[in-house]
Formats: sequence, C-alpha cells, structure tokens
Amino acid sequence: MKKRWYILQTLAGYEATAKENLEAKIKAQGLEHVISRVLLPEEVVIDASSKSSERHIVSLNAKILVSNGTLVKKGDVLAEEPAIRVRRDGIVTDVRNAKKVVIETEDKKFTKTYVIPQKNKPITGLKIGGHVKQGMPLSSDEEIICEIDGKIIQTENMKRIVVRNSISEIDVYVVPNETFVSTIKKGTQVKTGQILAEPKKVTAKSSGRIEIIDFPTKKEIKVQKVKVRKLFPGYLFVEMIMNDEFWHFVRTVPGIIDFVSSGGRPIPINDKEAKVLLRLAGVEETPQVEKEKEIKIEFDFEVGDSVKIVSGPFEGFVGSVKEINPEHNELKVSVTIFGRETPVTVHTSEVEKV
Repeated sequence: MKKRWYILQTLAGYEATAKENLEAKIKAQGLEHVISRVLLPEEVVIDASSKSSERHIVSLNAKILVSNGTLVKKGDVLAEEPAIRVRRDGIVTDVRNAKKVVIETEDKKFTKTYVIPQKNKPITGLKIGGHVKQGMPLSSDEEIICEIDGKIIQTENMKRIVVRNSISEIDVYVVPNETFVSTIKKGTQVKTGQILAEPKKVTAKSSGRIEIIDFPTKKEIKVQKVKVRKLFPGYLFVEMIMNDEFWHFVRTVPGIIDFVSSGGRPIPINDKEAKVLLRLAGVEETPQVEKEKEIKIEFDFEVGDSVKIVSGPFEGFVGSVKEINPEHNELKVSVTIFGRETPVTVHTSEVEKV
C-alpha cells in the first residue's frame, strides 16, 4: 500500500509532546516502515517583544566563529579573543583587581573604555544599559571621571598588571579575570611572549540570529533573540500506510485527539499540499526563482485579482489577492491549504494572473 500524508489534531499547546510520544511508540513497536515521518512545521521569527538584543564587543584581533544570519543556541561560541602576552622582559611590580566599563555615545559612533582599579572603588550602578553623563564620577574617590554622555554597553572584572623592564620603563596590561594566569604575581619575572591571559571564548547567553557590525576600533556581535512559532497550531502531519490497525495505533497516542476525517475516515492530503508541507518543514528545498524573474516587474495587480502561484513553496496554488505591498513587490494571497483559507505572502515574480 502507498503511504500518504494525514493531518492529526492534538491538544492545544502539546503538539511537540504528542510528536515525541508518537515517534517513541513507533520506534518501540518497530513500525518505522509503516509510519515513516511525523512533522510539526515551525518557523523561526525575530522576537519583537525582547527588550534588547544581546551584544558582545570584541577586539579587531578576535577570531569570529559565526557569520551574519547564523542561528545560534545559548552557549554556542561566537568568537575567541587571542591570548595576551608579555611585550618586553621585566618584573611584575603590581597586580590589582579592576573593573572595565565601556561607554557608547547615544548615536553609537564613539565608545570610551575606562579601567577602574578596585582601590579607587568603582561606584555602584555601573551596569550594562545604565546611562552616564559627562563629568559624572565613575569611582568613589572621584579620580576617574566620565568624559562623554552615553550608555554602558559592557562591564567586566579584570586584572591590571604592571611590568617594569630593565631600564625602568613600564608596561600596563589589563586582562580578563576568567583567563588570567594565576601564577603571575607581584615580583614574578616575565619574558617576552609569555602568556598573561589565555584565549577567551565569547559565548551566546541566549538563542538568536547573528548580526556582525564592523567598527574602526572594534567589532560588535549582536544576538537578535528569536522564537519558534508553530505554523499550524493544534496539528501534526504524519506519513503512513493507512488501515484500521494503524489508524487505531496512532489515534491512541497520548496528546493526539484524532485524525482530521470525513465520515469517520481519515482524509489524506493531496500531493500538491504535501509538497507545501515538506517545504515549510524544511524537508524539501523550495525551487529557486530563475534569475530572469528577479528583474524589476511591471506592477499591475489589484486587490481581488485571481492569481496562480508559479514558484516558491506554494507553487501550483490558485488564490485571490488580498493585500498589495508595492514597495517590496509583494502580494498577500488567500489560498486554500488543508481545507482552510490561508493568507500567504509571495513576491510578484512568483505569481501570474489567471
């Protein structure tokens, strides 16, 4: 018997659980040859409700391990700062705790970095997102004063290391606490090239999409928070051989209510709808629009026009134009998918009038 795609109705909010339950039952019974695929079509969208994007400021020497548009998960490594090494032979004369504070102007065109030794007692409230004014003290003893109006975009606990060479010249190093080599102490003799701080990995604190911005003196990696949205809430799709035995097998899985049926019998979706399903689920690639169709198109569509979608994930569907976006050469077209009127957005190059 030929396998067909069927629609399952699930308990609201339990689509993923129902999918896991069904797949576990299929594996336990060894029925992969009968029920081959279970799909829960989802899309990843930028979470507009997020208060702000996660931002990481790295040096120009940092090794960037992601690229623009990449989706990352919490804990993924985004970049790696190189090890900090001794520039000239000498003796360590001072090692102190310090706080690094990076302030950015409101127009985001200029940043200023302050290293505040712990002995100067950084003021409380120096947190990411906090606003500061020119002339505002950054240390309790008022020895370190803010020189610009702006917002704090980075803070970090550091070690401030002073090395004096043989002709009494001083080199100052500011290294991250977390990668500081603990054997470096006051009085330690150090050699050129010796490591003061190991390479530092920069990791994502949340899942999201990457945006990398280059500046003259630094790089910024932004993680735009995203969320996963179910394309068909309350439904799963299953590819299977249908008979009374397997019909009962599937519909008794916890979380599944029943098949979408007519007259008590499950209705398979047609081949055209199955192609849309596989493309939306990322299982099958969407055919690319030919280069010629990317050329500017004369815009002559009107609301109410009947159109046929000739390329993209909804290729072959016929519907009516509901909205027009001339600026982006896009149409919102209402088509019938899985028995429901569904609005889809398509480029004008993907449709033709009928």
